[in-house]
Amino acid sequence: MDVEGFWNLVDDAVAAAPDQEQRLVSRLAALPPGEIADFAVLLDRERGRVDTWAHWQAATLICAGLCGMDSFFYFQAWLIGQGSRVFSSVAASPDALASVPAVRRLAALGTVDDWADEDWPEWESLYRVPDEAFGSGDLDELLAMRGQTRAFDVDPGGEEVEMEAPADIARRIPRLWSLFGKPA
Repeated sequence: MDVEGFWNLVDDAVAAAPDQEQRLVSRLAALPPGEIADFAVLLDRERGRVDTWAHWQAATLICAGLCGMDSFFYFQAWLIGQGSRVFSSVAASPDALASVPAVRRLAALGTVDDWADEDWPEWESLYRVPDEAFGSGDLDELLAMRGQTRAFDVDPGGEEVEMEAPADIARRIPRLWSLFGKPA
């Protein structure tokens, strides 16, 4: 499986909303074990494109500061679940999140205190999808035989940012700041 195949599966699952996860598991389960392993590796690799301090700053702003390491990891999965077009746009610029309908909806809901549990931008279980599709075998064992491992934590790269400094946030992600920020 290549990156195009990965995104074809994800985009197909996105179109199947609200049954994204079920759709993705069933499509993956129909593939040979090696392709399921490829999907897991590509999931990590694509997630790495938004594993930056700038993306973490954007997620922290959206979630009103409630975005630790685990939450950011799940936020990255949620971004993948928005589909290839949205993901590519946000990977290129975290401020592109301001154009994502789901993010605009969150801004319209009010503060995070007004959000229901299902409103939070996270898809924690995306990382279990390859395991579910793999079935009774051990996906990590297959990956190890191929000299590959999966990431289960964030390791942001890029220029470090001041996560909750209003001036830095307003400068780096002005459109998101206008949705979620407070006047300085």
